[in-house]
Amino acid sequence: MQLIRQFELKAEEMYKMAGKIRGFFHSYVGQEAIAAGCLSATQPDDPFITSYRDHGLGIAKGITPNAAMAELYGKATGCAKGKGGSMHFFSKENAFYGGHGIVGAQIGVGTGLAFAEQYKGTNNVVLCFFGDGAARQGILHESFNLAMLWNLPIVYICENNHYAMGTAVNRSSNVIDIYKLADAYEMPADQVNGMKPEDVHDAIARAVKRGREGDGPTLLEIKTYRYKGHSISDPSKYRTKEELDSYKSQDPILEVLTVLKEKNYATDEDIAAIDKKIEEVVAECVKFAEESPWPDDSEALKDVYVDQNYPFIQD
Repeated sequence: MQLIRQFELKAEEMYKMAGKIRGFFHSYVGQEAIAAGCLSATQPDDPFITSYRDHGLGIAKGITPNAAMAELYGKATGCAKGKGGSMHFFSKENAFYGGHGIVGAQIGVGTGLAFAEQYKGTNNVVLCFFGDGAARQGILHESFNLAMLWNLPIVYICENNHYAMGTAVNRSSNVIDIYKLADAYEMPADQVNGMKPEDVHDAIARAVKRGREGDGPTLLEIKTYRYKGHSISDPSKYRTKEELDSYKSQDPILEVLTVLKEKNYATDEDIAAIDKKIEEVVAECVKFAEESPWPDDSEALKDVYVDQNYPFIQD
């Protein structure tokens, strides 16, 4: 959680202050408990797929900070060869399948990933993440229907940070408790406190167990909060300082530190050592990105799907 937090803060600094990062940028600060709880409750081969707010989940899944920062810089050593940028992290070797810029698109793709796992006879369960805004997309309903019909091994996770860009949930949805959308498909569902990694872990562990045992999909609405704006250019004028401060008082990292100390799981020296290590890792990833080469011009048309026999294009 601390690695994700410090990586995001440093990346924002390199964007705003140093001008080293361009384009879209969506910070995961405040939502780290979800990444931590999901990682601890799953296996390395379980595919993750998410939206454009993907840095935190990508790092949790195994993308190195070096490859993550290099991708933000647009460098060839990035996790998508410098061609994806902030919104399109990808790592097949770590079973991280994006990073999708179209709102809700990953819900359909994630359902397809689950079908593939079932078809291949693996024991893997897909975790498909989306925001509260994407819950209003039609693809969600189509995917829920097929996932239940085919009993697919997938956990749909709505990271409800209360705002779709600048629009509050209650201004765009008649259903405020998003987990209730599963009722129409008789899909098991629950609402989870996303500010505590323990709560996230327990809910994910239950849902993943169901998927592995062949009992089909689950919808989890994980209530969280993003401290930053929707994107780096968002001044967040649609919410009050009092609301933001209220959620910061529940900061997931501070919550974990409190538990660690109260239960004597770690000393102040242990915590200081972790923080120092994270500081060094983040400094190194910036150095790595700075020194990495730009993609060669020959890369421009690589990794683009082409069907040479496509019958509907003529000279």
